[in-house]
Amino acid sequence: MAKIAVESERVPVRRVLARGDGWSVSDVICCAGPHDRPFEEQHSEVCVALVTEGTFQYRSSGGRELMTPGSLLLGNAGQPFECSHEHGVGDRCLSFAYDPPYFDELIAEAGIRSRGTRFLPIRVPPARKLSPLAARVCAGREQSTFKEWEEISLELPALALELAGGGTASLGSVPSAEARVTRVLRVIESHPNLDHGLASLAGHAKLSRYHFLRIFRQLTGLTPHQYVLRIRLRRAATLLVLGSAQVVDIALDSGFGDISNFNRMFRAEFGVSPRQFRAGRRS
Repeated sequence: MAKIAVESERVPVRRVLARGDGWSVSDVICCAGPHDRPFEEQHSEVCVALVTEGTFQYRSSGGRELMTPGSLLLGNAGQPFECSHEHGVGDRCLSFAYDPPYFDELIAEAGIRSRGTRFLPIRVPPARKLSPLAARVCAGREQSTFKEWEEISLELPALALELAGGGTASLGSVPSAEARVTRVLRVIESHPNLDHGLASLAGHAKLSRYHFLRIFRQLTGLTPHQYVLRIRLRRAATLLVLGSAQVVDIALDSGFGDISNFNRMFRAEFGVSPRQFRAGRRS
């Protein structure tokens, strides 16, 4: 487990990884142990936190639960809570925080059918349905260039409510969904090097961000970010074979911000470096 020096081992260290209007995601490391007395805190925002390392006891008005890796900690805005480490030292979480009005709007946008948007259970145990999203979150924490935080921040609350038994998300009936997504795909294809933000793409489809994300993934099998990335990589691969431009120029023209990020993603997609790919195809 990562260790960070702090003045008091009871005080968690929080590093903000990304933020947007109404949401943020932080990497939270706590080094407290059995000899540290728990103290009462309060959720200032709606909290959905994925436990990635360690164990601890989480107590609030909703009860008391043992938090383990792979589980979700759920907290309502204004809710007091305590965390204690009775059987070991330290834990690490990826914590998504939402302003209450934004959270309510997001859940309404997602079409959640429930008695309310407050979490009733305080824990979601590790679930198979959560595993793909958890893997993306953990991978993103290790990548300074990770661009999927906004997409994940939209998906996570609805999934948490569904797994907690607080409601089920529904795509509803969206007329001409295929035509709308096709229009967006053509926009991406025409200008793959542009900064295609989730809000911008959803605007082209005339859908809310949540519904656009769900429908896009349903029809293409990829998130918008993943789709844009693959379009850019295929374009770069074509330019490597057909042209004589420098690799760094191809990377920048294809929409990648720096050469190291491009090299890493290209190798992950094609199994070789850009220079090896060019040499192999030309030979």
